[in-house]
Amino acid sequence: MTPRWDILGLGAVAVDDLLYVDHYPIPDTKQPVLSRRREGGGLTATALVAAARLGARTAYATTLGEDELSRFSIEALEREGVDCSLIQRRPDARPFHSIIIVDEATGQRTILYTKEGVASFPPAEVTEAMVSNCRAVFVDNRAAAAGLRAAKLAHQHGIPVIGDIELEIEPEARQLMDQIDHLIVGVELARRVTGETEVEVMVRSLAGQKRACCVITAGERGCWYAERGGPVQHVPAFPVQPVDTNGCGDVFHGAYAACLVQGESVAAAIEVASAAAAIKATRPGGRSGIPDRAAVDRFLRMQRQENP
Repeated sequence: MTPRWDILGLGAVAVDDLLYVDHYPIPDTKQPVLSRRREGGGLTATALVAAARLGARTAYATTLGEDELSRFSIEALEREGVDCSLIQRRPDARPFHSIIIVDEATGQRTILYTKEGVASFPPAEVTEAMVSNCRAVFVDNRAAAAGLRAAKLAHQHGIPVIGDIELEIEPEARQLMDQIDHLIVGVELARRVTGETEVEVMVRSLAGQKRACCVITAGERGCWYAERGGPVQHVPAFPVQPVDTNGCGDVFHGAYAACLVQGESVAAAIEVASAAAAIKATRPGGRSGIPDRAAVDRFLRMQRQENP
């Protein structure tokens, strides 16, 4: 039987209020905001949108409320074709709410967030029927308990688990990290977890003997990865002029997951993910700057022509 979804996601969803400034504020000063916009955000939710734009059928499981931010989150996901039928509603639940300051001079961003009222998907509600109806499970540490149950059920059905763990490491998040087959993390998290300073050593340490693939991303330095039993390889970042780096990591995750469920190799998935993240960096906004597959393919053709 054909699975209902390509990717089932359990993890963070946010509402991002982005403020664009000509330089990062200096303490005890006033500074004008050049422009502002509100978009959906959150690691897993944005990764699912990126995967959907690259052609994957995605579904999202979380807990939200009836407030303005919850309604905004669901409507934004549904517009992108993400199946929200698994989302549970609870009156006091909220998404993360972030204020993101984007420095237009560099494209770098600073995220200030509140998690008041944030509620994860109940682990008991993660069912075998739900998990067995997808080709891959995507998780992050913001819903570690539910993600851990989903990962264990996925492994019973031979379904791969893809995910990221951010800097806040709780005991359940460490357990979840051990269950992720395709682990994609930032270099700072990798340094903190492994205690190593060389990226190649970090990759080997996190890859272990059982993980299908470990990827460590490092922004403009590109990424390093190793498949099970294989050597550590470096993939340089595509040279672009960044406008807004918000969401680039989430886009990388989603594009990688989409390629994986569509049968592409890890090397091809990383190339597409790197291209999608690079394109996103040249566009303002978080989700609004996510490319579709046609844009990624055009970008890659242009890169190959310029760098044969």
